[in-house]
Amino acid sequence: MTYEVTDPVHSEAEIRAVVDGIHIAQRHKVIDHIDHHCRAWIAHSPFVVMSTVDSNGRVDASPKGDPAGFVKVIDDKTLAIPDRPGNHLFFGFRNILQTGRIGLVFLVPNRNEVVRVNGSAQIARDLPLRERMAIKGRVPDFAVVVHVEEAFYHCGKAIIRSGLWSPDLASSVEALPTYAAAIHDHGQLDVPLADVEKRLKHNDENRLYDE
Repeated sequence: MTYEVTDPVHSEAEIRAVVDGIHIAQRHKVIDHIDHHCRAWIAHSPFVVMSTVDSNGRVDASPKGDPAGFVKVIDDKTLAIPDRPGNHLFFGFRNILQTGRIGLVFLVPNRNEVVRVNGSAQIARDLPLRERMAIKGRVPDFAVVVHVEEAFYHCGKAIIRSGLWSPDLASSVEALPTYAAAIHDHGQLDVPLADVEKRLKHNDENRLYDE
């Protein structure tokens, strides 16, 4: 049976009645452009979560990773994210085409804070832009161009609480299914599990930048 919420919150006022007060450092931290601090963080970030939403309000959050600095700061209002070979589902692209809205969370290993960017987005085929993001001679087919509306640093409490950069504190992964086993079962695939494992191994070893 699906869980039913018995005491829902309906307004921000109800939240503020429980937790109120915003420190001045937080109240004024959201800016409308990429300043030199955000630029430095993005240049050191090898991993970003890209969130988009479709016209029906369905949200997708997709991980994007490459060597640090793969997201390019074009100017103080514009970012560009290369599209690398993936699952070809293009949920994020579909959402951008429908609403043009985007949210980003940039992580830097061994730093507890993150940088967040919100704004609008387009899918671009501009060749000079894509050529700037080539790796191993592979020019991405597309780039997501982000028009920045909000940019800010977010405190490190979530990563501190999670122990993300403390692998010695991590729980065992022995009970987790392999990626191949999970997608084989989810899709009720009629091909042998060994074939799925072989394909995924090939993807990880040979398709990072090539189709």
